[in-house]
Amino acid sequence: MKMWDGRSGYSGRHRGLRGALLLLLAAAILFFAAVETGIVVHGRTRMSKTPEILVIFGCKVESWGPSVLLRDRLDTALEYLDGHPGVTVVVTGGKGDDERQSEAQCMYDYLTAHGVDGETILMEDASRNTWQNVNYTLDLLAGKGYSTDGTVAAVSSGFHLQRIEMLWERAGGGTLAGTLAAPVSHKPSAVQMFFREPLALVKSFVFDR
Repeated sequence: MKMWDGRSGYSGRHRGLRGALLLLLAAAILFFAAVETGIVVHGRTRMSKTPEILVIFGCKVESWGPSVLLRDRLDTALEYLDGHPGVTVVVTGGKGDDERQSEAQCMYDYLTAHGVDGETILMEDASRNTWQNVNYTLDLLAGKGYSTDGTVAAVSSGFHLQRIEMLWERAGGGTLAGTLAAPVSHKPSAVQMFFREPLALVKSFVFDR
């Protein structure tokens, strides 16, 4: 008669648990890779038509002015505006607890200092996250009588664009005319966003409604 070996039973359960954990880890890695691939695919400049409105999404304001990431976005917008005069610009972003002024005001100051007519710039300066950026911008444009379906291009860092597109459509903004992908000159931020943005995208997909 075969005798029960407690150690063998424990070892079998241990191997089973380890196998399940490895499967979960593999699934998590595959999911992360799939999300990251989507972010990369969407993280480029794409224009289906010439926009009437550029919406520049805010980022950190430092004590001396726009952060590197924010300046990248602003310079990308300036390059486009140089060849497309007359486009309405929306700068969006409120004032964080550690910022000296709102992101919208900082962007307005930078753009006008670089030759953009302040009369063509609208400021949304109350939002604190991307979901609010989108909704408050849509409210602002609706209040000014602008149509947003197919008339708006979003300007932000490449890693941010998929989330913006998703939330723009979810909030009722229609289809974007295109996106302008700003480079990420600050390499530590590029590394940080490689890990952070997939989590932010999943969070927005689930909770931002």
